Amino acid sequence: MPGWPKVAVVGGSLGGVTAGLVLRDLGCDAHVFERSRSVLEERGAGIAVLDATVRYLVEHGIADLSRICTSTHWLRYLHPDGSVQHEGRRPYRFSSWNSIYRILIGCLGDERYHLASELVRFDPQADSIRTEFADGSSSTWDMLVGADGIGSTVRQQLIPEVVPRYAGYVAWRGTVAESLLSPLTRRALDDAITYQLLLNSHILVYPIPSKQGTVEAGNRLINFVWYRNVAAADFQALMTDREGQLRTVSLPPGAVQERYVEEIREYAAARMAPPIADVVAGTEKPFVQVIFDLEVFAMAFGRACLMGDAAFAARPHAAAGTAKAAANAWALAEALEGARGDVETALLKWEPEQLTLGRNLVERARRIGNRSQFEGNWEPGDPSLNFGLYEPGR
Repeated sequence: MPGWPKVAVVGGSLGGVTAGLVLRDLGCDAHVFERSRSVLEERGAGIAVLDATVRYLVEHGIADLSRICTSTHWLRYLHPDGSVQHEGRRPYRFSSWNSIYRILIGCLGDERYHLASELVRFDPQADSIRTEFADGSSSTWDMLVGADGIGSTVRQQLIPEVVPRYAGYVAWRGTVAESLLSPLTRRALDDAITYQLLLNSHILVYPIPSKQGTVEAGNRLINFVWYRNVAAADFQALMTDREGQLRTVSLPPGAVQERYVEEIREYAAARMAPPIADVVAGTEKPFVQVIFDLEVFAMAFGRACLMGDAAFAARPHAAAGTAKAAANAWALAEALEGARGDVETALLKWEPEQLTLGRNLVERARRIGNRSQFEGNWEPGDPSLNFGLYEPGR
């Protein structure tokens, strides 16, 4: 009878760390390999916190969510003049990616979280998988988990024909210290996730913890996400940074050419509700993330598997990317437990439900994005637009 397997998790973001934790707790000898030489930094971006994202923290009593998450109770849409277009009660939690990541890697420990470990190839064998890393090291495992994101090395080796598809638009993002905003702006944004609809576009604004982790009103960061269409002919120019390097996935803070930063500020001042325009204007170094669709036809390959954005990268409109990766990880541990450590049996049982989850999320997020960016039929307060992993609101 198989024992608990020795597992290599490639990719040290939230999904990969969650996989490392739940597999370790099951009894596996699980290690997480991250190619970055230092602990990750998510450029100050905020995330909506769904239950799956923080399930590990909650079930183990590790963190009080009220201390690492902000909360809002209202959904609010503003007209260009700043008046309220729509308002309804809809509670959400938000945090910074960094806040949750730091807690999770602390739970995993340095002995299982390996930095500067870039996978370059792997070799599936009859009853194991041999991995090779950029530093020349190699090792043998019972199972390989590809949790290495949209540019996954594991996926590229398993199914090289599956690649991300540009959705036709990007997300401009950034944060400003709440204390720097005027009292009028702070009142207008109070206790709400605030939207404005624009021509083939929309922007949303919400509070997240400060870089020091503060969640008290007045001392937080205010995060904005603004979706803007960029034609293929203009994409390369936008994504060329100040040093002349073309970036195909994201432009980090400080890398966006000044002419584009000036243009978004001018647009915001001319067409956005004053409180939202204040957030855009006050953001010192906005950055850009490219919006992609990615979906695989399989997630299990013998003793290897794909999870999180390595398998399905959904547009952010359902706010479920980190939750999906965590759900994949929990389900994997449950399948392994049910199969008593038999890797191939577990993966075959695990795969169908995870494929369905990924396909449904990608399709729902695609529909939401298209309504805003191309079809012009986004309706404020429509419950089908609610955040959720499995369905709107759930």
